[in-house]
Amino acid sequence: MATAETVELGPPHAPKEESLKVFSEIEHELKKTLLHMKHTYLKHEPEYFAAVQSLPDSDLTSFSSSDLEQVRVGVSAYGLHLFGKLRLPAMPDAGPAYVHFRAFVGGDGHQEPGVATLHCIHTEDREEPDGGRKYRAIFTKEDPLEWFDT
Repeated sequence: MATAETVELGPPHAPKEESLKVFSEIEHELKKTLLHMKHTYLKHEPEYFAAVQSLPDSDLTSFSSSDLEQVRVGVSAYGLHLFGKLRLPAMPDAGPAYVHFRAFVGGDGHQEPGVATLHCIHTEDREEPDGGRKYRAIFTKEDPLEWFDT
């Protein structure tokens, strides 16, 4: 299993041709999964999507490859791991306006070599200094794009 300890991510950079190709292959699934997560979390943990709660679904998924602002890439024995920072164009510049996602492209030994799949959309459950919890799935421009499993 690929982990932050076993896969070294390259530095954050603007997406290049190969990253944009991967994004285009997972874009439909990314939009579908984002909407599903928003509706599911609003029932049980609304704080995750509080930043976009009032945003219509069509606006939430109005992004395209031109909104992919940053990527980090790592390679494992299984294939390529692409982490992306995607700007939600319907959100104001100030405040939460980004989704972090993880995609995977299987390598030669994988059951589907060369096929890009959406691995997950990042959700954060963090303990605050006061002992409370902070939940979010929408991030700010300043939030670093780091390894995540969920």
